[in-house]
Amino acid sequence: MSGHVVPHFHNDAGVAVIEIGAHEFMCVGAKPPFDHPHVFLDLGGDSEIICPYCSTLYRYAPDLAPGAARPPECALTDNVA
Repeated sequence: MSGHVVPHFHNDAGVAVIEIGAHEFMCVGAKPPFDHPHVFLDLGGDSEIICPYCSTLYRYAPDLAPGAARPPECALTDNVA
């Protein structure tokens, strides 16, 4: 994964579903400092996955760029360690 940035998403808004343009990503729950452990999730061949920590449902949307989300405010763009 050298040179590959894994997108991070959060659910501060408390929405039922976040559509994303990535198959591999990190869920942080809420924005820091209220985040849960940053969990790597891989959709594999599926189109949906639920975060085991915060129960957010993520759905793959092929029309979105890899780091983009719908709603757009759910994409974490700040530097994340």
